[in-house]
Amino acid sequence: MIRQLIVSYVLLVAVAVAAFTVPVAFTLTDQLRGDTQESVRREARTMALLLADGDTASRQAMVRMARAYEKEVPGTVQAVTAGGGAVPGLPLPPRRGRSYDAGVIRALEKGEPTIDWGSDFVWGEHLVVTVPARSQTAPREVVGAVRISYSTAGLTNRLWTIWGFRAILAVAVLGVAAGLGALVARRLTRPLRQLNDMASRFSDGDLTARSPVTGPSETQTLARTLNQGAERLDTLVAAQRIFVADASHQLRTPLTALRLSLDNIADGVDDEFVREDVEQATAEVVRMSRLVNGLLVLARAEAKVSAAEPLTLRDIVDERLGVWRPAADERGVRIALRADADSRVRVLSSPGHLDQVLDNVLSNALEVSPDGGTITVGVESRPDEVVLEVRDEGPGMSPAEQSRAFDRFWRGQGLTGRSGSGLGLAVVKQLVTDDGGSVTLRDAPGGGLSVRIALRTAAAAGPRLSPRQAAPRSGG
Repeated sequence: MIRQLIVSYVLLVAVAVAAFTVPVAFTLTDQLRGDTQESVRREARTMALLLADGDTASRQAMVRMARAYEKEVPGTVQAVTAGGGAVPGLPLPPRRGRSYDAGVIRALEKGEPTIDWGSDFVWGEHLVVTVPARSQTAPREVVGAVRISYSTAGLTNRLWTIWGFRAILAVAVLGVAAGLGALVARRLTRPLRQLNDMASRFSDGDLTARSPVTGPSETQTLARTLNQGAERLDTLVAAQRIFVADASHQLRTPLTALRLSLDNIADGVDDEFVREDVEQATAEVVRMSRLVNGLLVLARAEAKVSAAEPLTLRDIVDERLGVWRPAADERGVRIALRADADSRVRVLSSPGHLDQVLDNVLSNALEVSPDGGTITVGVESRPDEVVLEVRDEGPGMSPAEQSRAFDRFWRGQGLTGRSGSGLGLAVVKQLVTDDGGSVTLRDAPGGGLSVRIALRTAAAAGPRLSPRQAAPRSGG
């Protein structure tokens, strides 16, 4: 929009400058042409009067006048008598064969002067003026003709000066207009840019973003409306997070008690069918517990109750792999660590976030891994980040499934036939992005799924803050 305003402003000024300078330049050009033509014709007429006197003294005076004229101006004087003879001391006009040019013939035969600029566009190299010399005693009798060939090189230089000066002036005016237009455009669009900045921050999840109420009354009204809507939405979202966190926290205790009760029932029941029903109920309770825990983690992550700090990645990876290896061994699944990065590299993460991320990713990988398969955990160091990769040998995901994998409550079925809570990868993305990192899914070489988690290193200059870290939250 700024560019369009500047272009419109410059075009408007350009039209105004053109409307003012071009007619003036044409007027000056016509004036220069007319003054030069009149000056040359006046000199030619004066010399023609001296030629028409016919006496020797007058012709000598004409020759002296012609010589003086040629010294003062870039022109040559030629003369011819009525019979085509030469005037002593002056050259004859040029001929084509035995005849003179049309201007001389017209002056000698018809007694009419001619003016030839040499070109229909502005002028040529010479201005040629031919005037007849009429007898003083018999005005209708033509006794000769005077021809002046005036070089237009000086006129051309003056023409370039006239147009060039105005062109330079126009460019300078347009440059100033562009500068002023940029200032005016930026000033006019500043409220819109502030609204756009607020909308960008809002779309990134920063519900505390507000726009200054500045500019014209229309943008002020729009800013107030958006700010009020953002305030209300922030309040509603904060209330929702509080509700989810409280509900999740309150549900954990009864779910734990229910699971213990089901375990006690299963221990005291000998009926195989009843035991199977109890085991199914226990599995649902476990899934419900996962869902509640996931909701609680999401609520805490969105509330941003802790800030990122430098943590040693290798220590966290080794600890979590040690926790998950027994479960993997029961399934006959091997967990392999491939660490290319410095074992002491430190990444920026909130306490507990990486533990939860690894638990969720490893849980998903173990669920879809076939018996006897391998889960490969890789750590790759880059200039400003460390990439943590968890690769399984399961069925993988189609592109459509990968695009939805981070959606909340979207569940994919693993080889074991057990379904998750639908919050695992959503929690992973929330925790990683809140700490300024990123998480992507891709097909693993040879089949399976690769989860790549990019984490900021503690040594990276200018740590990038997520919108929630950059601004305090109003609730949650």
